[in-house]
Amino acid sequence: MIQLTRLNGELFTLNALMIEQIQSHPDTTITLMNGKKIVVKDSESDVTTLVTNYYQKIGLNRSFEEVDDGSE
Repeated sequence: MIQLTRLNGELFTLNALMIEQIQSHPDTTITLMNGKKIVVKDSESDVTTLVTNYYQKIGLNRSFEEVDDGSE
């Protein structure tokens, strides 16, 4: 879970696993897997960093690492 700020200043916690897409145009818009869109004050790079840190915290980043099959 990551903590973000809505445009009205309200803090909320978002399940980072539900994020499908993050865009800046110019406000940062997060599209969830269910199609819902959330506009936040946080920059796109800040949201990406929060998500990456969350993935590392729960050990999800290991599933994205390239597997060495020893063929080289």
